[in-house]
Amino acid sequence: MNAQPFTSESYSEDSRERAWQEVLGGFGLQSLAGRAALPSHATAMCRASSLGVRLGRLSAEAQALRPVASRPGPGGAGLPLLVLPLEGGSVLHTAEGRKILGTGQFLLGPRSGDWQLQFPRGLRALVLAVPADVFRGRKVAPLHLVQPLIVDPEGLPDVLARTIEAAAQALDRLSEPEWEAVAQSAAEWLLALASERAADNVDTPSGRAALLQRLYASIERNLGSEGLSVSEIAQGEGISERYVQKLFEGTGDSFSHYVRERRLQRAWHDLVNPAESAVPISEIAYRHGFSDSAHFSRLFRERFGLPPRELRRREADRQSASVSTGGHRGWPQQALVRLRALQGRVEGGERAGAASGRGEARPAPAHAPLHHHLAVDASTVHWGYFSRSLKPLIEIGSGDAVTIETLTQHASDDPERMIRGDAGAESVFHWTAKAKNVDRRGAGPLDASVFGRGAGEGFGVHICTGPIAVRGAEPGDVLEVNILDIEPRGSRNPRFAGQVFGSSVAAWWGYHYSEFLTEPRPRETVTIYEIFADAEEPYAQAVHAFRWEPQADPFGVRHALYDYPGVPVDLAGVTLRREVLKGIRIPLRPHFGVIAVAPREADLIDSVPPAYFGGNLDNWRLGKGATVYLPVSVPGALLSVGDPHATQGDGELSGTAIECSMTGTFRVVLHKKADTVGTVLTDLTYPLIETPENWVLTGFSHPNYLAEFGANGQSDVYNKSSLDLAMRDAFRKVRRFLMTTKGLDEDEAIALMSAAVDFGITQVVDGNWGVHAILAKRLFEP
Repeated sequence: MNAQPFTSESYSEDSRERAWQEVLGGFGLQSLAGRAALPSHATAMCRASSLGVRLGRLSAEAQALRPVASRPGPGGAGLPLLVLPLEGGSVLHTAEGRKILGTGQFLLGPRSGDWQLQFPRGLRALVLAVPADVFRGRKVAPLHLVQPLIVDPEGLPDVLARTIEAAAQALDRLSEPEWEAVAQSAAEWLLALASERAADNVDTPSGRAALLQRLYASIERNLGSEGLSVSEIAQGEGISERYVQKLFEGTGDSFSHYVRERRLQRAWHDLVNPAESAVPISEIAYRHGFSDSAHFSRLFRERFGLPPRELRRREADRQSASVSTGGHRGWPQQALVRLRALQGRVEGGERAGAASGRGEARPAPAHAPLHHHLAVDASTVHWGYFSRSLKPLIEIGSGDAVTIETLTQHASDDPERMIRGDAGAESVFHWTAKAKNVDRRGAGPLDASVFGRGAGEGFGVHICTGPIAVRGAEPGDVLEVNILDIEPRGSRNPRFAGQVFGSSVAAWWGYHYSEFLTEPRPRETVTIYEIFADAEEPYAQAVHAFRWEPQADPFGVRHALYDYPGVPVDLAGVTLRREVLKGIRIPLRPHFGVIAVAPREADLIDSVPPAYFGGNLDNWRLGKGATVYLPVSVPGALLSVGDPHATQGDGELSGTAIECSMTGTFRVVLHKKADTVGTVLTDLTYPLIETPENWVLTGFSHPNYLAEFGANGQSDVYNKSSLDLAMRDAFRKVRRFLMTTKGLDEDEAIALMSAAVDFGITQVVDGNWGVHAILAKRLFEP
C-alpha cells in the first residue's frame, strides 16, 4: 500500500474535522480539539503494510489524543500504541494525574482506557499501530497495559524510536519490499518491548503473559529444528516442562499443536511469496522442521484444504493477473483498476451551494473612508521577518485607502542609483562602522551566532513596511487588499534625477545554481536595470552587470556570497560588464512580491517562505487592479507590504525578479467570518488572488509549514519543498474551490480542471515552492 498523504486543505470547513478524525481512527485514536477558535489545520503522511502495521507522521493545531475505545474490551486488540512526540511539552493525563514527556521519550498507550496525551503547542508526532494478527498466525500473549507507560530512549526503545523516525521521513519514498521489511521489524521490536515492560513477576497475569510471549519467541527462533521439544524450550526459560504445558493449556492449545501450526503457517507464506517461487517445495518443508515431504503435503492439505503445489500455482496465476492490469497511462485495464480504487473514496464532501460574482458582498463602511499615508524610513519597516508581536504603526478602518512606500532590499547593489539622496532609503540602509539603523535583518539570532553574517543572520531578506492594524479584524475573518495603483520610486540622486532603477541577482539560492555550463562554476551575477515606466509599452533595459566579488560590510564582516541583505556594494571593486542583454527590452509587470498578514504560530517568522498568511507570494499577477484575499490569524490582522518588483517571470528561476522600490496605494476591506458564507471567501484558508478576468489560487509544497514542522519549520521547509507537493496542493485547493463555491461535485471539478484550468510554476526559490492555478471567471458567466 502506498503512502497516503492527508491535508485539511482538501476539505471544506464542515467536513474537515470528520476527515481528520478518520485519519486518527486508523490508529485507534481520536482528537479532542484544543484552541477551537482558530482555523483548523492538519496534515498527515500514513502508510500501512500488507499485514496492517500502520505508521503515521501527524501534525495539527493544539489538541489532545485519546484511544477510540474508552473501556477495555475487544476494541483493544493489538499491541499498545506507540506515540512519539517530535517536540517537547506534551502532557499525559491519567486518573493518577499528569506527567510531562521529556525530550526523546515516547508513550506506550493502551488501546482502550481513560488516558489522554495533550499537545498544547501543536500536535507533531509519530504513531505506530500494530494489530494482533500481524504476526502471521503466531500467537501474541495478551499484553494489555492497564495504564500508559512513558518510555525512556535507551537500549531497544532508542533503536525502535530511531527506526520509526527514519522510516517516517522516507515514508513516501520506500519501495514496497523496503516498507514491508521496516514495518515487520518495527512490529517485532514493539512486541519485544511490550513483552519486556508487561511485568517481571511471573505470578501476576501480566507477568505470565510476558513469559508466554517469550516462549512464543523462542519457538519462532527454533522452528527449523526437527527436534524442537517442550523440554528444550522449558530449559531455555529455567522453568519446568509441566509449567510450560500449563501455560499453553491456559490459552486453549497444546505445545505440540502450536508448534505444528506455526510450521505450516510459515511454509504457507513461503509458498505464496513470489521471491520463493523457484525454491523446491521439499526444501521449504525441510527449512520449517518437516523431514518427510509426503508427510508435510498431507498435513498441509488437511490444514488448508489444498496441496502445496496447487497453492503455489494459484498464487502464480493471481500474480500474473495482477501484473496484466498495469501498463502505461491510458490503457483500458489501468483505467478500470483506478476506477475501482476510487469508488467510495471521495475526499471533497458533498456538493455545496453555488456562489456567484466577486468574492465579497462589500458592506458599506461604518465611517467615511479615509486615505492614510505610510512613508518608509528606519522606523516604519521590519526587515526579513513577520511577527504577531509587532506594534502596529497605524490603524485603519474597513474601506479605507492607504498609500504605502516600499523599498527593495537590493537597492544596495547600486547605492549611487538607488539610495544616495533618498532620505527614506538612506535612513533604512544607513550602516557605518559604529551602527546600522535597522540592525535586525532576518529571523535569526541577533548575535549572529550561527554564521556570523549579522543580526538576524539574513534568515529572511525583505524590507516590509508596516504593520498596519485593521480595526475589528479577528481570527477567522478575511482581509481584502485591492491594489489601486503602483508607482516606481525614482532616483533622488541629482546625477540620475527622474530615472528609475532596479536590480536582479542570479544568486546561490536560485534554481540554476548547480547547472552552470561555463566557468567559473558556481558564480553569482548582479544585473542593474533602468526602468522605463512611462513608455508607451513600459519596459526594463539592462545598464550593466557584475559578478559578485567578496564584499566587506561596514562592520568588517566579509561576505563571499550574496548572503546578507543590504551589504553596500563597492562598484569600484567589481568588474562591470556594460554590454549585457543588448537590444533587449523586458516588458514590465509591476507588482508586490510580499503582501502579508501576521501568522499566528510564532513570534518571529522568516519572510522568505510563503504560506497561508500570504507573505512572499512572488506572483506577478498581484499588480494594479488585482486583489488578494488573506485569512486573518491574529487580532488586527497586522498587514505588511514589501518586496516590490518591476517585473518577474513565472518561476523566478535565478532567485530574484527585477527588484525595484515602489509605492502602492491599496484599499483594504474587512470581511467578517459570518458575512463570507455563500461567497468565494467561505472558509478561506489560503491566499486567493482575483484579477478582473481570473481567480488565481496558490498551492504550496507545505500550505502551513509552521504548523506541519513546528519548531523546526523555518529550516525544514527549505529542505522538503518540491513541485510535486506544490502541484498537489494547488489541485486540492482548486477542487475545494469548485466544490464549495461553484456547486460542482468532485467528478465535475476534476473534469473542469483538466479542460480549462491553467496550472503554472509561481516560484522555485522561496523555500516553500509555489504552483498557481488560473481559473477564468468567464467559465461561470451565463
